[in-house]
Amino acid sequence: MADPAPHSTLDTIGGDTAGRSLEVLRPGGRLVTAVAEEDSELVARFEAAGMRFSGIAVDPDPVALRALVELVEQGRLRVHVQESFPFERVVDAHRLLDDGHLRGKLVLTV
Repeated sequence: MADPAPHSTLDTIGGDTAGRSLEVLRPGGRLVTAVAEEDSELVARFEAAGMRFSGIAVDPDPVALRALVELVEQGRLRVHVQESFPFERVVDAHRLLDDGHLRGKLVLTV
């Protein structure tokens, strides 16, 4: 069976997401962050674990966004959804988010 750990993670949330990525990435994995400051201690932790840490600057780019949409539509880019909630349960969804134990995205359906 293939290793279920991801090759890479993209952090668009911040907080302790970068540090938590160390727990889930496979050896040789990479974290790319659009929100975290490049912290020398965090970079050293990634390097010690045989992983890579890099940051990117993000500006609105409709062409790139369309390319991402196409990758999703082709099944080449998958988003892990941990749980979906009807909008009426937004409080429950927010509690799960606040608990900090997410391993994917939360979806609210309207």
